[in-house]
Amino acid sequence: MRESTKAESGAAVQAVEAVRGAGAVDMVDAADAVDAADAVEAVPGDRGAGIAILGAGTAGLVAAWELESLGHRVVVLEGSERIGGRVYTHRFGTGEGAPHAELGAMRIPSGHELTMRYIDRLGLRPALRPFRTILSDENNYLTTESGYVRVKDASGPLLADLRRRLPTASYAPATMLLGAWLGAVVRAMGPAELRDNLTADLASLLPPADRVDLTPYVHGPAADRIDLGAVFRAHPELRMGCGPRLYSFLDDLLLETGTGLMCLSGGMSRLTERLADRVRGPILRRREVVALHTRDGGVGLTLRHSGRRLSARYPAALCTLPFSVLRHMAMTGVDDDKREVISSVEYGAATKVALHCREAFWERDGITGGGSATGGRTRQTYYPPREGDPALGAVLLGSYAIAEDADLLGRIPAQARHEAVIGELARLYPELGEPGTVLGAASMAWAGHRWSNGCTSRRWRHGKDAEGRAEEMRRAARPQGRLFFAGEHCSSTPAWINGAIESALAAVTAVDAALRGSG
Repeated sequence: MRESTKAESGAAVQAVEAVRGAGAVDMVDAADAVDAADAVEAVPGDRGAGIAILGAGTAGLVAAWELESLGHRVVVLEGSERIGGRVYTHRFGTGEGAPHAELGAMRIPSGHELTMRYIDRLGLRPALRPFRTILSDENNYLTTESGYVRVKDASGPLLADLRRRLPTASYAPATMLLGAWLGAVVRAMGPAELRDNLTADLASLLPPADRVDLTPYVHGPAADRIDLGAVFRAHPELRMGCGPRLYSFLDDLLLETGTGLMCLSGGMSRLTERLADRVRGPILRRREVVALHTRDGGVGLTLRHSGRRLSARYPAALCTLPFSVLRHMAMTGVDDDKREVISSVEYGAATKVALHCREAFWERDGITGGGSATGGRTRQTYYPPREGDPALGAVLLGSYAIAEDADLLGRIPAQARHEAVIGELARLYPELGEPGTVLGAASMAWAGHRWSNGCTSRRWRHGKDAEGRAEEMRRAARPQGRLFFAGEHCSSTPAWINGAIESALAAVTAVDAALRGSG
C-alpha cells in the first residue's frame, strides 16, 4: 500500500528541529556505503518504477507529476518523515482551523510565473493573499538608534540616524529620504556584514543619487517616504553607485519589502500537499539515500530504512537533494567538475521561531499583520493572518533571522532558543512574560537540519555577471550519465519555489529525451 503523502500535523511541540551541535550534519563515510549490487534487500514499494526521484520537495514533486504525464513510472524517495522540503507549515494542533506558522518558505513573488502557473493548475488561486511586509503596515515597528518607532513615525529618527553616520548637509531632501529608508531596510533585513558596512555603502550611493531628481518617488501625507523599488527600477544606473555588498543584496531587499509578494491562505504546504496528491506513483518516506552509483546506462542507489540496508537500480534517477546534503554521500561515476560544484556551492542559514499565543495581543497595539524589524537576535517578527477558530489562539512568528544572525539562534538548543526570543520580544510586548500567554513554540534552524544543511544556495546569486551565473547554473544541473539534477540550486531563481519548479521542468525534458532515445 502506498504511504500517505500528506505532511504530518502534530500537537503543539516545544521544537520541530533542535540543532544537533554547531554546524552538525550527518556524514556518510564512503566505506560505510556498499555497492548497490552487493546489498541484500531491494527497496520495497517501488514496484519496478522506471525513474527514481530523490527528495519530496517542490522540485521532486513537480518532476514526478510531469514525468508521469509523459507516460513514465516514478518512485519518490524521501529521507525524512515528511514531504515538502523547505516548504514547511507547522500546525499547532490537528483540528481544522488550528493556528499555523511558516517555518520554511512563506512568500511568493507575484512575478514568478512558473509558481503562479502551478498554483492555478492546483486550484489554489482563490487561496492567494497579499503578503504584508515590514514596511506595509504603518503601526508596525522599526528599530532605530533611538529605539523602537512606528513605521508611520520613523522618518525623523531615520534621518537623524543618517546624519549621525554621514555628512549630509549638501544633499537634497529626497536624497536624504533615499538614504534614510534604504538604511532602515538594510538594518531590518540585511545580514550582519551588510549592516556593519552600511555607512560605506551609503557614502558610495548618495553622491550619484543626488544628481538624479528623486522627488517623483517621494510620497506619504507628510512627503517623508520614498518608493525605493521605483527609484531603482527607473534609475538602474544608481546600482553602480552601491558598494559591492549593497549591490549584491539590493534586489532581495527591494523585493522583500515591496508590494508584489503573495502567500497561501491555509499554509504554504497546501502547494506541496496538492502536488503530492497528483503523483500516482509511490512517495516513500524515511528512505535515506547514502550512496549513488552511475554506470552501465543506469543508476544504483543504496538506502537506509528502519535500520536496514536497501538497494535498487533504475534506468534513470533525478536528484533534487541540496548539494549541502549530497556532498556527504558516497558517489561513483561522477566526474571531477561535478564533484567540485557539489562540494563548493554555499548555503545560507535561516532560523525561525514561532510562538503559539493565547490571543493576538499585538492587535491591541494597532498591529494587524505584516512584520516589525525588532533587531537584536530576533531580527524580524511577523504577525501572520489569523485564520480558523480564535479560541484556538494565534501565532506570532517571533523571529526570522538569516545568515550569521540565524547561526546565533540556531546553535542554541531549541528550548533555550524559544526562551531567548520570548525574553527579547517581551521588552516590546510585556504580555509575553505573563503566565499562560505562550501556549507552545516551534522552531527550525535550517543550517543544522539533517535533510537540508542550509536554507538556500547562494554561490552564483552574488558576485557574478549574468553570463557567469548562467554557467554556474549549467554546471549545477549538468547530468552524470543517467543521473539528473534539479532543485533551486540548479535554477536562475535560487532561494525561491520558482527556482525549484524551473529546474524540475528542465530536468523532466532531459530525462524524457534520454529514456526515449534509449529505445
